[in-house]
Amino acid sequence: MKTYFFLLIFLICSIGFAQNNYIVKTEDGRRVLLKADYTWEYIDMVKPSGDSVSIVSLKPIKSKTCNVAPDFTEPKLDKKIQSQLKKTRATINHVKKKVAKDYNCTVEDVLLLSFLEKKERGLYDFCANGTKVTYKRIGSTIIKNGKLF
Repeated sequence: MKTYFFLLIFLICSIGFAQNNYIVKTEDGRRVLLKADYTWEYIDMVKPSGDSVSIVSLKPIKSKTCNVAPDFTEPKLDKKIQSQLKKTRATINHVKKKVAKDYNCTVEDVLLLSFLEKKERGLYDFCANGTKVTYKRIGSTIIKNGKLF
């Protein structure tokens, strides 16, 4: 039964890789979609004019600085989860102390921007000394996001 299951998964994955579509640009600047079934279609129906060239960025620009409004208030965390985390010393105050220690600032300078929190894990975005940082909590362990240890 496992063999048939893995064979089915392999076939489904290979069908997805077999369907290659290509986007090419013609001499006059229009883009054309070349499909796997040997058909094509224009993506840009209108020829681009040479004087109005615009560059569109597809990726959002990630800024390391945090631009916070002066009247920004920190989001409220779930009191039930925070009271359970108090036993293991992993409340938001403990996380803020860790961030303040890592960025050589006071706890008051650390501002909570957003969070995703459950009892067993949490992900927190902070503004510390004008720098946007992300920390994660797994159980009672608090580390900077992106680090393994």
